[in-house]
Amino acid sequence: MNRRLFLSSAAALGASAYEPTQKRSNSLIELRYYQLRNTVDGMPQKLNEFLANRQLQALRRAGVKKIGFFANVIGMNSPYVLQVSEYQSLGQMEEVWAGTGQEAGDYVRVETSLLRGFDGLPGMEVPPAGAAGRVFELRTYESNTFQSLGKKIGMFNNGEIAVFRKTGLNPLFFGETLIGRNMPNLTYMLWYDSLAAREGNWRKFIAHPDWQKLKNTPGLSDGEVVSNISNAVLMATAYSPIR
Repeated sequence: MNRRLFLSSAAALGASAYEPTQKRSNSLIELRYYQLRNTVDGMPQKLNEFLANRQLQALRRAGVKKIGFFANVIGMNSPYVLQVSEYQSLGQMEEVWAGTGQEAGDYVRVETSLLRGFDGLPGMEVPPAGAAGRVFELRTYESNTFQSLGKKIGMFNNGEIAVFRKTGLNPLFFGETLIGRNMPNLTYMLWYDSLAAREGNWRKFIAHPDWQKLKNTPGLSDGEVVSNISNAVLMATAYSPIR
């Protein structure tokens, strides 16, 4: 399918089948998964060279300022590289798609999800330069209905993101999925200076009185607003601007 037609059709589908709950002025965030396999001719190395030397430059030419490339450390479907890009419009995203090609055999397949930033975090927050041990965590919360998803997003916007910040769960982005798999869902990404910091800060979050109060609010328990949680731990590639 022509990419312009695809994006136009996707936008129309999002408007007619599901009305997003977050402001349209919030950033668009693309999660692009390059699925790989280890091969004798070095598929992962070829892909990473392409991403470093061509894809990153195409993003910058299109004016994309917040870009990250990540390899999974813990999680399913290994190996893969995840590209995270923030766009101000579908047109900017289309410009990147049109500006790069891909040599056959550099990946098995590519899958894309498109998110809208939360009102409580309208755009990506790039972390300061970090230590070599920094890790990132990508978490997806599925809901049974779009109504229950809206309640969970409301929890984040009205207190949960604030508790994250208080307890060292540092956000890169929070996004409502507009196009992607296993909808309805939301996806967010956090960063930590180490795996040990991740473990300790999640314990602080779980025990925090503000979180205990929020999650025990009638109608907002996990069983009422979240049907499944999946996560992956990642590290930035050597060429990733976000590290």
